[in-house]
Amino acid sequence: MLMRTIFLAMIGSLAFLPINGWAETSGDDIRKAATDFLQQWVRQESGESYRVEFEVGHIDSRLALADCKEPLETSFTGDPLETTRPSVLVSCAGDRPWRMYVTASMEVFGPALVASRALARGERLSPALVETQSVQVNASRKGVLKKPEDVEGMMMRRPVQAGTVITPDLLEAPIAVERGDHVIIVARSKNFSISSRGVAQNSGAIGEQVTVENLRSARRVRGTVVAKGRVEIPM
Repeated sequence: MLMRTIFLAMIGSLAFLPINGWAETSGDDIRKAATDFLQQWVRQESGESYRVEFEVGHIDSRLALADCKEPLETSFTGDPLETTRPSVLVSCAGDRPWRMYVTASMEVFGPALVASRALARGERLSPALVETQSVQVNASRKGVLKKPEDVEGMMMRRPVQAGTVITPDLLEAPIAVERGDHVIIVARSKNFSISSRGVAQNSGAIGEQVTVENLRSARRVRGTVVAKGRVEIPM
């Protein structure tokens, strides 16, 4: 009976040893790789005036993956500035490859534009209507804006209160071409361009498509608004 008990105990202990005597990558190894990666990223972002606080999520201490002969590879699976729970991919590309996703809790604080006063829907922005404050930039998946020139001339899609972080989804480009406007049509190729005059058949902001009628040929074409009163079509 004693021999049988010892034999069963040996079988139980062998179940937790690496197969064929191979070394293993432990949960602590994976945690260290993820932590080192995040700390390096924090040092990098400190040069961009960001302050970062993070905590690596739980990793089961019983985890045992194949030993990796090469240094573990680490990378973000998405933009860490757009989520409070970024995922870090820890992987091994060796003879016995594997991948492990580690979730972290993260807060990133840095400069961003906020409304200096209440702003109305349709109000056109100027540098005087925004100011820079330190905010948690990864609290929103919509991103933040840091330079006043990035919002100058843009219009508010909806009203906001003073102190609201200005995100790209709050803004829309002003109409640069109105229906009935006389515009310059630029037909552009790689080597040259030809300009003509036309009339816009619909309104559009910069970057949007509009239909224009060439005043000389009466032909209607679709083009992209590239500036106020200017539409470009490819050749």
